[in-house]
Amino acid sequence: MVHYLKKNLIVLFCCIGLMFSQSGQVIALAELPVDFTRETKACLKCHEKESRGITQQWGGSKHYRARVGCYECHQSKVGDPGSFMHHKARISIIVSPNDCSKCHEKESSEFQSSHHSQAARILGSLDNILAEVIEGNRGFKSEAFPEGVSAAAVNGCWQCHGSDIKVLKDGRLDPTTWPNTGIGRINPDGSRGSCTACHSRHKFSVAQARRPENCGKCHMGPDHPQIEIYNESKHGIAFYANVDKMNLDNEKWIVGVDYNAAPTCATCHMSATKKQGVTHDVGLRISWNNRPVKSIRPEIADAKMGLPGAEINWETRRSNMKDVCLTCHNTDYIDNFYIQYDELIKLYHEKFADPGIKIMKAAQPLLKPFTFSNKIDWIWFEIWHHEGRRARHGASMNAPDYTHWHGTYEVARSWYSKFIPEIEKIISQNKGTKDPDKARAVIALEKELNDTLNSENHRWYIGKMSDSEKRARKEQSASFRARYTK
Repeated sequence: MVHYLKKNLIVLFCCIGLMFSQSGQVIALAELPVDFTRETKACLKCHEKESRGITQQWGGSKHYRARVGCYECHQSKVGDPGSFMHHKARISIIVSPNDCSKCHEKESSEFQSSHHSQAARILGSLDNILAEVIEGNRGFKSEAFPEGVSAAAVNGCWQCHGSDIKVLKDGRLDPTTWPNTGIGRINPDGSRGSCTACHSRHKFSVAQARRPENCGKCHMGPDHPQIEIYNESKHGIAFYANVDKMNLDNEKWIVGVDYNAAPTCATCHMSATKKQGVTHDVGLRISWNNRPVKSIRPEIADAKMGLPGAEINWETRRSNMKDVCLTCHNTDYIDNFYIQYDELIKLYHEKFADPGIKIMKAAQPLLKPFTFSNKIDWIWFEIWHHEGRRARHGASMNAPDYTHWHGTYEVARSWYSKFIPEIEKIISQNKGTKDPDKARAVIALEKELNDTLNSENHRWYIGKMSDSEKRARKEQSASFRARYTK
């Protein structure tokens, strides 16, 4: 009985500061309702029959126990974008971060300051050009898009990154942009993001939000396989072996206190430690942003997006993550892990990213102008966007197979068997051109290629490995055979 009362008090304090009266006005915590509002009761009369699954999920939620119902989340005012009358109540279909902030102000503020909330910026990126133009067409026509939009983008990119929700005249939502729970969704009220991307409605289960599969909806696949990487790692192996010891549905969830069997994505990036509280800005413990051609520090990415994280340097963020790691590992172990990780980033930059950027820049005057209309565009894109990312993400999360076989091996294979031969072909095809601009470009590209291949990182490819390096390789091979053969 004591445990039951304590648990319900925690539920009430989770709604600290704000709740709703029967008139829909905000009231103080001291005036928490003892029953649901008349508007919510009216909703339930129909929805318990018409959409029983939703009401049952909600009935198992903290919202139910705190008397937060349908109307409290979906209520709207005259003039609100997306507002419409529904059985004598003015509501909005979309519950945005602004709506959630009425009770969850801190969480909403942190989330909207995060990199996650900006995910819909992909709508203007190179990735989206693939889905809009190269993979797709304008065959998906709607009231909001009479000229059409690509079904590949609507069903693919936008479902993770978020759509720009279009509200029609009668309050309905355009089918090109809804349903959508993309993490960076642009909502009619101007807010960015979708809380239900992680806290699936209508139960909003904290246990589900803490499980790695929750993040795996988006963080998977050839270009950012974090869920596959996690599953391969010792962390993932430990989680699945000990999931029954993880206390995933505990109200308080402090690593090292409430559980210690394994970390999940939430543990490392969001959840509480003995020194840190919960954060909904998932970038505050990340010391490299591995999305671009070259990894950059996260505060640089935040500055480009005008986010407050621009003021928080990577050293602070790394210290935040080390605090999580210290629950199970000692300082030397953690410091050495980060040395290994940083060296992998350095290797990728120096051997492939830096020379690749220079070579591609030199090649541009000799290529067709539209990106992906040249074979070399595809080769280079997959080197950095798929293979290079996998190597960097694998190293960041202790996944050796993704770091090597799905990462650096595939980078090197594509570099030497596809990228370099295609650049040589472009040079050969344009030699002897009568166009003076292209003639200069051929000379510049050939010089860039020769400088790269004659560098220490690549000279083996043209048979110029130094005698000392050959000798060292030979001695290493002999030492290995002597140790492991009889």
